Amino acid sequence: MSNGPHAKLAELGLALPEVASPLASYVPAVQSGQHVYVSGQLPIVEGKLLATGKVGNGVSADQAKDLAQRCALNALAAIDSLVGLENIVKIVKLTGFVASAPGFTGQPGVVNGASELFGAVFGEAGRHARSAVGVAELPLDAPVEVEVIVEVA
Repeated sequence: MSNGPHAKLAELGLALPEVASPLASYVPAVQSGQHVYVSGQLPIVEGKLLATGKVGNGVSADQAKDLAQRCALNALAAIDSLVGLENIVKIVKLTGFVASAPGFTGQPGVVNGASELFGAVFGEAGRHARSAVGVAELPLDAPVEVEVIVEVA
């Protein structure tokens, strides 16, 4: 299993974090049939939000891209705790929300932080449909939030 997703994460110098605790009445991920739906994940590490504010005003696009990668890593942790990463057949859909300053239009580049992680870990199975949406506000004043749908075996 040296080519599995955990090994790929290790090659990238990454490890799965603990599953982030929900901020309200929901679960981090739920399985329905052959799909796992992951609730919106913020860039939280050890219970602490890594940054706050708007992308394009106080948070750079490059910083936000790194934060989107962290959101994706948190999503993978939620999936792993529910069904195991090795059971992922396909990353189906990624939706990235970017708290954007007026005039900021680089949402696709920010959400690439998550997309590129999925590609690096899962190869062709990591290629997915996607939306990158600019929003006025996100929970806790987070700059980025990511939600994912995956197909599992």
